[in-house]
Amino acid sequence: MSAPAPDLRTLVLNADMQPLSYAPLSVCSWQQAIVSVFRGRVIQVKAYDDVTVRSASCEHEVPAVIALKTYRRRKAVAFTRYNLFLRDEFRCQYCGRHLPAKDLTFDHVVPRSRGGASSWTNVVACCASDNLRKGDRTPAEVGLRLLRKPFRPTGFQLDAAARKLPGAEAQLHRTWLDFLYWGAELKRR
Repeated sequence: MSAPAPDLRTLVLNADMQPLSYAPLSVCSWQQAIVSVFRGRVIQVKAYDDVTVRSASCEHEVPAVIALKTYRRRKAVAFTRYNLFLRDEFRCQYCGRHLPAKDLTFDHVVPRSRGGASSWTNVVACCASDNLRKGDRTPAEVGLRLLRKPFRPTGFQLDAAARKLPGAEAQLHRTWLDFLYWGAELKRR
């Protein structure tokens, strides 16, 4: 048996045994998980193999997966930089290039100077060169076409986009895979 690493995380499932979210993945520290189990707020679904923590009088398993006792309804998706880039799959919506977040910008399809709002339905991820080319004009005025019309995503749509990110599955602990259905396609009847 070994002591837990300080950065060891615990997957948090909703009462229906689905993750609260994939984007970002719903996790907490192993310390928070143990406290929640002892206070009866959650159910321990699975423990890490061969990882324990000792108190003065006993030894405890470290939760790998916990589930809430009552179902928590998802909140509306916040309009944030990360969520916008995730919705657009980290791709410029004009040229289609996939880029890291640091190389992407926002573009107001209808420029703010013309009354365009900073909202899900008017802002897209854009590379710096296309953003500079477009400037304070509409895409049609400079000969650009959107790959996809901007839209307000649901939490489930962001979850699907997060699962498609390259390397996303490699960051998951093997203990969690049975609960995430990452890349698993269910058979249709």
